[in-house]
Amino acid sequence: MGRTSGAVWGRTEQQDFRSRVRGTLLGVALGDALGAPVNGLDLDAIKGAYGPEGVVDLVPAHGRRGAVTHFTQLTLFSVDGLIRAQVRRDTGAWHPPTDLHRAYRRWAATQRDWGPDERRAEDGWLAREEWLYARRDATRALLVGFGDDIMGTPQTPKNPGERGPEAAVRSAPFGLLVGWDPHLVVQLAVECAAQTHGHPVACLTAGAYAAVVHALARGDSLDGAVQRTLALLAQRPGHEAVSGALQHALGAVRQGMPTPARVEELAGQGSAEGVLAVAVYCAYVGEDVRHGLCLAVNQSGPSGAAGALTGGLLGALHGETALPPAWLAELEGRPTVLALADDFAMEMTQGPALHGPAGSSPGWLARYPRA
Repeated sequence: MGRTSGAVWGRTEQQDFRSRVRGTLLGVALGDALGAPVNGLDLDAIKGAYGPEGVVDLVPAHGRRGAVTHFTQLTLFSVDGLIRAQVRRDTGAWHPPTDLHRAYRRWAATQRDWGPDERRAEDGWLAREEWLYARRDATRALLVGFGDDIMGTPQTPKNPGERGPEAAVRSAPFGLLVGWDPHLVVQLAVECAAQTHGHPVACLTAGAYAAVVHALARGDSLDGAVQRTLALLAQRPGHEAVSGALQHALGAVRQGMPTPARVEELAGQGSAEGVLAVAVYCAYVGEDVRHGLCLAVNQSGPSGAAGALTGGLLGALHGETALPPAWLAELEGRPTVLALADDFAMEMTQGPALHGPAGSSPGWLARYPRA
């Protein structure tokens, strides 16, 4: 897998990029936290528990308000893997899907170990964050896909029948590779999705989501980002289901006031492309970030995935300052998310000052070992 040469970063560009990185990762986490308590409930049950408007604020799940699930956990390990890929490139090794698989295997260890193992120096700092060792509803496809050292590929995918949205949700960070050609962003997301969700539609949905985030992080409008993504998809075989879902979302925008019924109709059976359609629709029609996220989760479909996907889009579009501050104040793991976001932004904009063949920052290599 290749990559393009990096952009030239001025101070204003660096600050804008960091805001969008923070916004994307925090947005995923907020949408995840908002949807987690109602994930799997039908709309009547949600209204019965939380009132006629459904969930309009963070409510308790997993013993606290603002708790996140495997959607956020794996998104963070995606970022960790991308940074490690850049660092390891100094050695002449360059195969990002392998680095991502190693990162996801570190996440898998958090789901079976009691806590961090300080003896594993190659883990880096993220895998030593104790709060990430909470088991938060990871699906069987994830645990099986990352359960051994064999890496799924598009040619030999893990779980070839899996069409769920989990792989797409963890793909938002790929879209933050703003110096990459968008075709390569799509390809990386597709290859990494095959590690757990081998159905071609699930893989291509991950690529489509990364492509939309990529265009937004580069400063495009949501409509422009979706149109660019449709053009990219048209060049790939078997794109019809994903392209159709995106076009369905665009059509729904013109059908009047948003309703839970319209969201559920877009979600369909909860497959990856349907949940992506929900996210695009809610990002389009939401009056603000809060409204868009509430619209995404108050439905009978997969509320957690829909919230996380929507949050990633809105965060990439608007940056961190558009996110509801009262929700951020209660978000589980916010210091970790912010530290990782800032590390990613620093790596992407100032990587040569942190590491290289001629010399590297010991502190950076301790956080992101080359091993």
